[in-house]
Amino acid sequence: MFSGIVEEAAVVKSLRREGGNLHITLQCSFADELHVDQSVAHNGVCLTVVAIHGDGSYTVTAIEETLRRSNLGLLEVGDRVNVERCMVMNGRLDGHIVQGHVDCTARCEEITPEDGSNMYLFRYEVSPEMARKGYVTVEKGSVTVNGVSLTVCDSEADSFRVAIIPYTAELTNIGDLRVGSVVNIEFDIIGKYIARIASVSRE
Repeated sequence: MFSGIVEEAAVVKSLRREGGNLHITLQCSFADELHVDQSVAHNGVCLTVVAIHGDGSYTVTAIEETLRRSNLGLLEVGDRVNVERCMVMNGRLDGHIVQGHVDCTARCEEITPEDGSNMYLFRYEVSPEMARKGYVTVEKGSVTVNGVSLTVCDSEADSFRVAIIPYTAELTNIGDLRVGSVVNIEFDIIGKYIARIASVSRE
């Protein structure tokens, strides 16, 4: 379980393919505090630490299904990846409940300066089945973009906007995005449960 409050942007040191798996080695400030089998969110994807190295780096493995659903398969050496360790249950929930289970990817369609911040427009492919499962946003609701907990603006059936303050742009890889960039999206789990309950009640 995560909160969507990114700790830092780790840097990809190496990528190694093995069958349908991708082994990703990243450098970050808290690598030496990790342990094997620990869960860490990477651009919002929960992955298990499989190795700790002595140079401030660690390795995780993404399977083929994860690569299909997320943007991790697009990573290149030197890219920044938003990382967050799992939430401490006696801590404050500063973001919202994030599972680390990416639902789909979205494309950045527009970046617009607005009063010291930037508004980002993201568009994703949506089907009636996805909508029934709660893969939707609501105005002023929560959404996770590359692991970052954000508040939705201008919610539409297949798009939404979010406002990014300078601090978030600097700390996370949201600041690296350009028009055309692909991001990971996790919709609000509470909304998914409500959608599921509503669908069952209609059956």
